[in-house]
Amino acid sequence: MADIQNTELRSPALAYGLGLVGITIFGSTLPVTAVALSTFNPAFVTFGRASLAACAAGLVLVLLRRRLPRAHVPQLLAGGFFTVFGFPLLMAIALQTVPASHGGVVLGVLPLLTALFAALLAGERLPRLFWVCACLGAALVIVFSLRDSRSLTLSTGDLWLLAAAIAASLGYVIFGRLARHMPAWETISWAMVLVAPASFAITLWQAEPARWVEAGWTPWLALFWLGMFSQYVGFFAWNAGLAMGGIARIGQVQLLQAFVTIALSAWLLGEAVSLETLAFAVAVGFVVWLGSRARQRRAP
Repeated sequence: MADIQNTELRSPALAYGLGLVGITIFGSTLPVTAVALSTFNPAFVTFGRASLAACAAGLVLVLLRRRLPRAHVPQLLAGGFFTVFGFPLLMAIALQTVPASHGGVVLGVLPLLTALFAALLAGERLPRLFWVCACLGAALVIVFSLRDSRSLTLSTGDLWLLAAAIAASLGYVIFGRLARHMPAWETISWAMVLVAPASFAITLWQAEPARWVEAGWTPWLALFWLGMFSQYVGFFAWNAGLAMGGIARIGQVQLLQAFVTIALSAWLLGEAVSLETLAFAVAVGFVVWLGSRARQRRAP
């Protein structure tokens, strides 16, 4: 496995390609979650998708006869907490008060936060220009969030989204580090299995069978997508890309996530996407790209 990983590290194109696949799947999460929330409550969506992913992960681990990496259990639990419970639940709560396309732009700070935690937790060194871009990107997101407000305060939905972004970026860094020591698919698989008891228990607690009778196929398909792809398969490619190409560098691919979210929000939800929203998405993406280029010039 070590020889294979060392070979893959020499292919930055593959690392970026894997990151792009992961981000395309993740970009669907907000609008698809909004579809699921039309019938189910935020807690059921969060832990229900985790339960589906845990079933798939357990089956894969059993079929491939993988042994629990006991030395990495604390990191797997931490990564699972942030990405399985933290981000989805906080995001679902936010989507009750803000449109999915709006959330896609606010989550444009994810690459910057991922790089920040990569520097703090993974020891990746970043130049001064990168931090200038980070501050500018954060300022753009805050201005975007305040543009429709009559007071200089962030809405509750925006605060939930920022908390979700912090949880996701912490989880990405943890999984990116773990994927240097084990296959990327195995990191997310063990994380899903380790947190499965809580996932199953809360899913049953939050179940509302009376509402299921009235639900059509659409919300169930949305929940299935969230569990199988957003919560599980997407991490196969994403974790591998982070491990192969560097957490901060591949993390910049997330700048494309806002565009995927905006496009799918318009298609699935019929949300009107204004030119102003697109302009902010482009501006945030450009700042993140500029910060990424600054970091790469200093890379050995």
